[in-house]
Amino acid sequence: MTEAVFDLPGGPFTLRRARAEDVAAIVGLLADDQLRSAEESTAAEDLAPYLAAFEAINEATDQLLVVVDDPAGQVVATQQLTVLPGLARSGATRLQIEAVRVSAALRGNGLGSEMLTWAVEYGRGRGCRLVQLTSDASRLDAHRFYERLGFASSHVGFKLLL
Repeated sequence: MTEAVFDLPGGPFTLRRARAEDVAAIVGLLADDQLRSAEESTAAEDLAPYLAAFEAINEATDQLLVVVDDPAGQVVATQQLTVLPGLARSGATRLQIEAVRVSAALRGNGLGSEMLTWAVEYGRGRGCRLVQLTSDASRLDAHRFYERLGFASSHVGFKLLL
């Protein structure tokens, strides 16, 4: 089902809920990244854990994994959205945006901005009072991009790999 259409150079681009058959293309977008290329495998025999994760995301009512198709129907972008109820900030519900990826060939054409603007409206429509995302400390271009969209660098993040 189409969620949005973005009329941009090289488009129109269609944002829709991801399907299982999109998983390989999504993994390709995740792997096309200097920080994550060693962690992600696009080999067909390695897709089982990604497919299991997709099913868990797809079944959860607080999760939405979307892709963007180009006019030829090729997946060229993705992002994962999670609605998080919370007690802090007077019980504010938050929207967490993760795994934002746009094909390298399309960066700079406005697609990422359109995707995030759509995501913010998605969160607003679900009663979210805060939108949050994290970005690796080394992604300075991404930080400038998020700040241009109104996001503020307000916290220090920590991770513990298990």
